Amino acid sequence: MPTREQPIVFECDGRRLLGIVHATDSTTGVLVIVGGPQYRVGSHRQFLLLARYLTANNVSVMRFDYRGMGDSEGDIRSFEDVTADIRAAVDAFFDACPELTSVVLWGLCDAASAAIFYANTDSRVDGMILLNPWVNTEAGEAKAYLRHYYFQRLFNKALWKKVLTAKFEFRKSLASLLERVNKSREVLVNVVKSDETEAVNNTLPLPTRMHQGLDSFQGWVNVIISGDDLTAAEFEDMVKASKAWRRLLNQKKTKFHHVAAANHTFSRQVWRDEVAEQTLRWVRR
Repeated sequence: MPTREQPIVFECDGRRLLGIVHATDSTTGVLVIVGGPQYRVGSHRQFLLLARYLTANNVSVMRFDYRGMGDSEGDIRSFEDVTADIRAAVDAFFDACPELTSVVLWGLCDAASAAIFYANTDSRVDGMILLNPWVNTEAGEAKAYLRHYYFQRLFNKALWKKVLTAKFEFRKSLASLLERVNKSREVLVNVVKSDETEAVNNTLPLPTRMHQGLDSFQGWVNVIISGDDLTAAEFEDMVKASKAWRRLLNQKKTKFHHVAAANHTFSRQVWRDEVAEQTLRWVRR
């Protein structure tokens, strides 16, 4: 299937943004949202390789740098302030590929969170593919470290070698551990608020706002989770601790896929290939 791979420049609030469109004649396209600090090629060229795999299978793709990232103009901004950038990118994608009737948002880490905030505002968005969504809070991060980092260190040979050779900094490590324990106790408070709060505003915890954004989205969702990543672990721990999140993600519109040994950015080819195949399978739905 012939494809076109071309750079485009489009505007968002007076700033010029750069995107790369991989065009086919498909009616559904994939918009790759970049997490920060990052740019349109992706770690280990993941976004580029994903786009070329999808276009080889007749799916149009657009990758772009939002304001302040990569080669786009403007001040650097957080994932919570890129709604206008995503809308401008969707507009540009549809202009570049007139065959499109819908788009799937694809995002890793805080780009997945940005996709959740945007999706329900645009009827052209048919689905989302969310990799290791960023739901970070101090309490959630502390809990993830306690469960998935400190516990694993107990079985680390290097740690015990330090202990036996008196090179282990016991006081410093104990202080760090106690700090994590204290912060982790705040998680249940945030979960209760997440389950009970209805109004959306920027003062609410990030997991609460993401829940409300995802709950209001009517399209399908595929969540892809790495098995060796603290960001993914924090997301899964939050879901397990919250009835509201479990109810939301148990709906038919949402499916999970685990890449058991993968790290946060799916740095090995076998992991990237699995993500690409899963993406294609879900877009073809």
